[in-house]
Amino acid sequence: MSIRLVQLEAGGVRCVAVVDGARLQVLRGYASVYELAQAALERGVRLAELAEASVSGRTEDYDAVYEGRSEWRLLPAGDHPAEPARCLVSGTGLTHLASASRRDAMHANTAQLTDSMRMYLWGEEGGRPAAGQVGVAPEWFYKGNGTILKAHNEPLLVPRFGEDGGEEPEIAGVYLIDANGVPRRLGLAMGNEFSDHKHERRNYLYLASSKLRTCSIGPELVVDAGFGEVAGQVSVLRGHEVLWKHDIGSGEARMSHTLANLEHHHFKYEQHRRPGDVHVHYFGADAFSFGDGLELAEGDVMQVEFEGFGRPLKNPIHWDRAADALVEVVPC
Repeated sequence: MSIRLVQLEAGGVRCVAVVDGARLQVLRGYASVYELAQAALERGVRLAELAEASVSGRTEDYDAVYEGRSEWRLLPAGDHPAEPARCLVSGTGLTHLASASRRDAMHANTAQLTDSMRMYLWGEEGGRPAAGQVGVAPEWFYKGNGTILKAHNEPLLVPRFGEDGGEEPEIAGVYLIDANGVPRRLGLAMGNEFSDHKHERRNYLYLASSKLRTCSIGPELVVDAGFGEVAGQVSVLRGHEVLWKHDIGSGEARMSHTLANLEHHHFKYEQHRRPGDVHVHYFGADAFSFGDGLELAEGDVMQVEFEGFGRPLKNPIHWDRAADALVEVVPC
């Protein structure tokens, strides 16, 4: 059975805990999932096995932590604690039909297939190769490094130059590159990939810059998670009102690519296999509110939940209303 881990911080002190219903079982000896994973690799044991063997007997009230009533706060479910710049955040798009259809509608202006729909169909045709074979490459995009990762309850930012901000409810993989350059999947987590869809809609070549935004994962990292078919729901709350809600799904049964194919095409690049680096990679969204014409306002809360992935991930949206200003480069 899979176990679920959370990362906590209070007063500059970090710890890792196993989710046990309404309690968090704090681990002894490890301040981060990164440290726990490195120790598991050195000892030649599974991550889940070491986590279960490291339970200290100390517990924290999960309700209080989750709701922000504790001195302990949740951190992103995976990160590089010492060097955030050594955590690469990236993603794969056009893996779910609903998302591809919405992207297609954003960019379509003729009766012909858009490049977005062509790429999705390439995945349908060649994204599920036989075991040991390489399938067609998916769309890939860069989001940033670990400094953009936010936790449950932390706001996601529309920068002063941004045109919009909207949720993209996804599942993300968290990986550590071992000492031999082999990618190790630590687990899967719910995520909000968060993008500027208005900017992207101007021209699909703006996709790259529309993705350079804060994003979130968590609150829980599911170790040894199943990824066959995962049902979920995404919603937007304004005050106490549910403004928008949509059933979503993910997992290989709902995608045009296998997980192995997505992972191969990310880690085939040598620079993505540098020992000690962490990777957070989003696997694509099934639905998002912008596709239904919703524009998010300051303080709206985006909520993502997938069955088997723990408590919902909630993030308010925050708009930086400062006037845009020129960033001037000064000769050295």
